[in-house]
Amino acid sequence: MRVMKTIDMKEIARYVEARIGEFHDKRIKSLDRLKLKKVLKRKNPYLFRAKNMLTSEQIVRGLVDAHLSSNEETLFGDWLEGLAIFISQQLHGGYKSGIRGIDLEFDDAGTRYIVAIKSGPNWGNSSQIAKMRSDFVTAKKTLRTSHSKLNIVAVNGCCYGRDNNPDKGDYFKYCGQRFWQFISNERDLYTEIIEPLGHRAKEKNDAYEESHTQRINLFTLDFIHSFCKENGAIDWEKLVRFNASEKSAPRPSLS
Repeated sequence: MRVMKTIDMKEIARYVEARIGEFHDKRIKSLDRLKLKKVLKRKNPYLFRAKNMLTSEQIVRGLVDAHLSSNEETLFGDWLEGLAIFISQQLHGGYKSGIRGIDLEFDDAGTRYIVAIKSGPNWGNSSQIAKMRSDFVTAKKTLRTSHSKLNIVAVNGCCYGRDNNPDKGDYFKYCGQRFWQFISNERDLYTEIIEPLGHRAKEKNDAYEESHTQRINLFTLDFIHSFCKENGAIDWEKLVRFNASEKSAPRPSLS
């Protein structure tokens, strides 16, 4: 049975307010490192054409914003992982695990909890979930090498969302409220961390939007120079060749 301990909510709020700027700074750095042609190599030019995108700015904004949205999910997921480890550290002496695939370890009431932290409940396909299960098995073997009688419980913790069937047999999946309560013993922590997350948000977002607008303008100029005809029309053949052509592609064998 887990012993109910309490955590200082003001300490959590101070941590969030002091560290949320790190997420915003990484957003801007990621934007500054972005290269138009590197992103174009990873996007589908046929989709641009099928959606009747006729201006350079439309294409540039679409591909940049799609890239940034995905990148922000990763950056913020990493930030939330740090918050979860901090909370566990304050309450249970938890720590960042050194075992592959495990993000957090902590002891409570004679049980070692090993936690793989993800952003939301729909984070992976069947093979990725199988890999996590395998990592849990490996982690348990590693820990029992020196602690043969150690009681170990594996948990997939998701920072938002819900899963109404947390018992997966060989591990537990705690999402949203369940996850934050699991590491903090506070039922309402999942709502209470919302307010400090807004600390200096407008100031940080204004700086981000300025950098974002500049990047869109620079990329649009680059796109016009590289992939537009003299009359201003997009040179779709040139764009597709840039995205998909091989210098000396062999003829595929049909045999």
